Amino acid sequence: MAILLLFIGLVLFIAAYATYGSMLAKKWGIDPSKPTPAHTMKDGVDYDPTSTRVLLGHHFSSIAGAGPITGPILAAVFGWLPVYLWIVLGSIFVGGVHDYGALFASVRHKAKSIGEVISTNIGKRARILFNVFAWLTLILVVAAFTDICASTFAHNPETPDVLNGARSGTISILFIVLAILFGMITRKLNLSSKASVPLGIAGLAIFITLGYLFPVLKFSQVTWTYILLVYIFLASVLPVWLLLQPRDYLCSFLLYTMLAGGIVGLFVTNPSINMPVVTSFLPSQGNPLFPLLFVTVACGAISGFHSLVSSGTTAKQIDNEKDIKPVGYGAMLIEGMVAVLALLAIACYGKPFENATPVQTFANGVSSMMAGFGIPKDFGMVFVVLAFATFALTSLDTATRIARYMLQELGDSVPALKKIIGNKYVATVISILAAWGLLQYGYTKIWPIFGSVNQLLGALALTAISVWLLKRKKKSIYTAIPAVFMICVALSALVILMVQNLKAGNIVIGVLSLLIALLAVGLIIEAILAVSKQRKGEASPAEDDSAEAAG
Repeated sequence: MAILLLFIGLVLFIAAYATYGSMLAKKWGIDPSKPTPAHTMKDGVDYDPTSTRVLLGHHFSSIAGAGPITGPILAAVFGWLPVYLWIVLGSIFVGGVHDYGALFASVRHKAKSIGEVISTNIGKRARILFNVFAWLTLILVVAAFTDICASTFAHNPETPDVLNGARSGTISILFIVLAILFGMITRKLNLSSKASVPLGIAGLAIFITLGYLFPVLKFSQVTWTYILLVYIFLASVLPVWLLLQPRDYLCSFLLYTMLAGGIVGLFVTNPSINMPVVTSFLPSQGNPLFPLLFVTVACGAISGFHSLVSSGTTAKQIDNEKDIKPVGYGAMLIEGMVAVLALLAIACYGKPFENATPVQTFANGVSSMMAGFGIPKDFGMVFVVLAFATFALTSLDTATRIARYMLQELGDSVPALKKIIGNKYVATVISILAAWGLLQYGYTKIWPIFGSVNQLLGALALTAISVWLLKRKKKSIYTAIPAVFMICVALSALVILMVQNLKAGNIVIGVLSLLIALLAVGLIIEAILAVSKQRKGEASPAEDDSAEAAG
């Protein structure tokens, strides 16, 4: 049964990419002849034309995060069938369309964020609301993923023989050094992808071996937290080609290998599913399947964070509009496969021990699959934990950089603040300090609100894309229907979690939930007014596509 589910998911994703993805390109008017912002605004720091292969690796590594692994495993409480259906259908018709549309819209708006798309098509007031909303979401991302990475890398001196964390942490730091060297070498020598790929893979193999054999960084979770905060500051302000892009590109090989290993291992071992098809629409803990299934699966089907990546770093590196489909739509479908693998890991192998974390559950399942074709279980566990940490770390550094962009764009909207938050160093420090404050609450309290807010951000991005398409006289039904559904899901989930947090005494998280919900409602009202004006002919028709193009 597990093999059948994996096969069906793989076939549907490939078919969707070839058919639905191509249809959307035609409906939306993607034009390979148009110059992209990476060329017309090239600065060698943020705007930098990049090959499809490299950019797909960077984008996939950035969007994947811990969500497609953590979400399906936590959502398995509802049974495997509803989780599987939402992952597959959500990735194809909701999450993939969301990422695809966000990237395309950004490219046509000088590679600015979705906030700029909102400003142009809905209004400046809506842009301010969205930028504040998006920045708060990113702070939650940075806080949650910093906590995840720090806990994954942490070493407990009371169990000196358990080295999974130390090995993962040491290898991750070596990856950063390798990325800088790789970025400098490929930039200076102008290496082609054919030459750089073997070089990158060889470097990864060497550094993984060194980190595995010599796990010297045996730090506590607190120490790792501060190391990561320093790292994400550097990742936010350094040129994208020096650290962010090469690190994500190199790590994508690791992620692809883990995904391929799990898929092959599943076919070899052919495990049986040991989980109910459906448990209950209202499990014992009292959380209803609707809406909490959808926000718990989170990034495995749709993630608003992806729209910020698409319109934050990725759009600035698109070499040609034909690359939007493989990078925007293709990367989300690959992430859907990761989510399917995570679901099957817990459905087939369950939790390795009582109170196991999602990463331990995932590592146990995938390493058991890979053991079927000869990979030692212990090495497999370290490798999968490292891949998981790589997912989280790449999203962490990208989220920090985009949070900086959000604050800087907010400064453009509010001139009185521009001198302060317009500076990239100041904007980065403010973002990191805000995330550090939320870190005091810990991952378990941050993740539930992150899931709801993240899905709500996706709904708002889909709304903005729909308005933009409507103004361009293009069909918006492919984004509008998912937008309405996700608004209903995310707002209802946010209300439930807000009440739960306030009752539990988590005042800051509860008030933050309320603030975010109010911002979202305000933005939705602004979008409805903009559409109403457009239909009445009070707003001017959309600009010609040439006016959208960067430059």
